[in-house]
Amino acid sequence: MIEKKQKGWQRGQSGNPKGKTPGSGALQKLRASIAADVPDILAGLVVAAKAGDVQAARLILERVLPPIKAIEQAVELQFPDGGTLTAQGRAVLSAVAAGELAPGQGAVLLAAIGSLARVTAIDEIETRLSKLEQQHDEH
Repeated sequence: MIEKKQKGWQRGQSGNPKGKTPGSGALQKLRASIAADVPDILAGLVVAAKAGDVQAARLILERVLPPIKAIEQAVELQFPDGGTLTAQGRAVLSAVAAGELAPGQGAVLLAAIGSLARVTAIDEIETRLSKLEQQHDEH
C-alpha cells in the first residue's frame, strides 16, 4: 500500500515549530526605533507638566500612579440557623439598613440568594418528578 503525504495542518503539530522570531513584530520594531528618544521625551513631558500643561501632568501621573481601585471589606454576616431563603434575604436587608453591609454587597448577596432559590426549586421539582415516576412505574 502506498502512503500518501498528508497536506495541510496535522493535529498536534505546529505549523511553525521554531515560533516567531523575538522582536520581529511591528510593536517591538516601533519600541526599538524610539527607545533612544524615550529619556528626552519623558524629560520634555516633565518640563511641560511643571510649566502647567495639564495633559502632560495627567499622562505622567496616570503612568506612575495608576488610579486606586476601591475594594470592599469582607463582612461576616450571621444568617438564622436553619432559616429559609426568605429569612436569609431579610437578614441581608437588615444588615444593609443597619449600615453593617454596603448596599452593593447587599445587592450581590440578594442576587446569590435568588440564584440559590432557583437551584433549590429545580432540585425539589426533580425530586418530586422522580417520586411520581416511581409511583407510576409501580402501578
